[in-house]
Amino acid sequence: MGSFKDVVGHKDIINYIKNAVKMDQISHAYILNGERGAGKKLLAYLFAMTLLCEKKGPEPCNTCHSCRQAETGNHPDIIRVTHEKPNSISVDDIRDQVNNTIMIKPYQGPYKIYIIDHADLMTVQAQNALLKTIEEPPQYAVIMLLTENAEVLLPTINSRCVMLRLRYIKDKLIKKYLMESLKVPDYKADLCTAFAQGNMGHAIMLANSEHFNEIREEAVHLLRHVHEMEISEIVQAVNSISAYKLEITDYLDIIAVWYRDVLLYKATKDMDTVVFKDQINDIREQARKSSYEGIQLIISSLEKAKARLKANVNFELVMELLFLTMKEN
Repeated sequence: MGSFKDVVGHKDIINYIKNAVKMDQISHAYILNGERGAGKKLLAYLFAMTLLCEKKGPEPCNTCHSCRQAETGNHPDIIRVTHEKPNSISVDDIRDQVNNTIMIKPYQGPYKIYIIDHADLMTVQAQNALLKTIEEPPQYAVIMLLTENAEVLLPTINSRCVMLRLRYIKDKLIKKYLMESLKVPDYKADLCTAFAQGNMGHAIMLANSEHFNEIREEAVHLLRHVHEMEISEIVQAVNSISAYKLEITDYLDIIAVWYRDVLLYKATKDMDTVVFKDQINDIREQARKSSYEGIQLIISSLEKAKARLKANVNFELVMELLFLTMKEN
């Protein structure tokens, strides 16, 4: 699990945790809110380890019995709440794993810590059941709710928890981590960082993806030839990318970064701002052909395509409309 030194970014949250531990001002309930891959789970476990560490320092020592137990996922006082249904946490899940066990005192540490991942999946009934526990918890209880969207939680839950919001991480920190820790080459680190948009987990996932280069090549091939494509060829291109439905957001992000490069190059003629440096000739040509309005229209259409796909609009129709917009601009 490591230590807070291993966390990239989130210094404000780390400082808050350290000060809360040092001043012995631990709340009974926290919400760690941030998008998938932002680092919620890592911060929650490091917080839990710190609270239970036998050396009682501002961060886990990683050597005591408690820390070693937490490292292996076997600490009896860190309870990870699970749920059988993939898309919801039921009232029974909360009652069985939290409400019915929280009055049992910690087995060995000063705290009993419950970590509820994907807490925004709790049903209203589950939230109301948890609310009763949050309102009158035993002294030793700490509940951590990990969410991607805290706004869907009941206002009564939000008002009784300390909110820790995970912000975007600076691009230079993400790139440095990819190059130094994961040994990712410079050009790929630039690309992964651009797509990650401040999300370290997403950057690492892209860097380790077996399909990333394949998806990139497919997208670049389309970008080079879309203007000359006939309608039948556009339909064929949509069929070929249907294999990437599960990674379609990454595919669209690649296209978005490419057009961002076109827009920046058109405005500045500065190669240093370009992520796709190996595509500079094609980007220069696209910048010459396209108007500012046309490029902005394509970028806007990419965002609309993402939203429509999330809303389960027909995949082929969404992609064909997008490719036609790219062809015409």
